[in-house]
Amino acid sequence: MDPRTVLRLEGIALFGVATAAYFTLGAPVWLFVVLALAPDLSMLGYLAGARVGSRLYNAFHTYVAPVSLGAVGFVTGLTPVVWVSLIWAAHIGMDRAFGYGLKYPTGFKHSHLAHEDNHAAAVAEPVTDRVEHVSARND
Repeated sequence: MDPRTVLRLEGIALFGVATAAYFTLGAPVWLFVVLALAPDLSMLGYLAGARVGSRLYNAFHTYVAPVSLGAVGFVTGLTPVVWVSLIWAAHIGMDRAFGYGLKYPTGFKHSHLAHEDNHAAAVAEPVTDRVEHVSARND
């Protein structure tokens, strides 16, 4: 099975489990609706350029932050913090399920879930620039 397919299936699973846990805890529907797309506000970082945008987007679209937040909420007994972490995790799962991955600094469409040709361009582009620069100095 293609690794991208596996990552998309993991996204579906995470979305399902996080959403089920959220509603099992009796959390309000309105909060889920309001915060479901909140991590996508990180795309505003692209206004400052692809490098800043990718870093900000990736910071809000990795599992580390919502899992850490959920752990803090669980340990401290702050149930609303757990709710927020579950919404955040569900959002990331939904993104992965739809094929939106972590971004390379070469452009918004270059991600770890992009097609091979996009991934190759994202990885090769900076290296090519350096090689041309080095060969220009040798001439």
